[in-house]
Amino acid sequence: MSSAAEIDSGSVQAAEPLLFDALLTPHRSLSPRGFLIFMAAICCVSFAAGLALFLAGAWPIVGFLGADVLLIYLLFRANYRHGRRHEILELTPERLTVRKVNHYGEARSFEFQPYWLRVQMDDPVHHESQLVLHSHGKRLVVGSFLAPEERLDLAKALRKALAETQNQLS
Repeated sequence: MSSAAEIDSGSVQAAEPLLFDALLTPHRSLSPRGFLIFMAAICCVSFAAGLALFLAGAWPIVGFLGADVLLIYLLFRANYRHGRRHEILELTPERLTVRKVNHYGEARSFEFQPYWLRVQMDDPVHHESQLVLHSHGKRLVVGSFLAPEERLDLAKALRKALAETQNQLS
């Protein structure tokens, strides 16, 4: 994927009116409280199964059950860490700024001129459909972690905001 020109500034200047503002975050279906309940249930089931197997003389299996619990915990932690990534889209009459923050907290910002910007998205949407911003031979994929319908809704809202911005400039 070739990307748009990367910029250093992380936010849009306050003097410009904000015409479109979106914060994109991955869907989290399990709350922290739900995670604790789930892990407690996994621990209880593994402990009960491990105790029964230990009493039956199959004590080596207990280690595998403990490893399963640890692996489930580590995978969920990795999933939650990746859930911290997000993208911020801010449109002013002069520019569209896209700020992408990865799961480590590192941010990269990209700027586009609204008048020349094209928003590409398949309609009807497919699972592998991408929301792509095009301008001056450069492209940037936005919202890759969103559900396909959410990407389509974002594309429509962004197209509408860009059309209004382009009409104001004409």
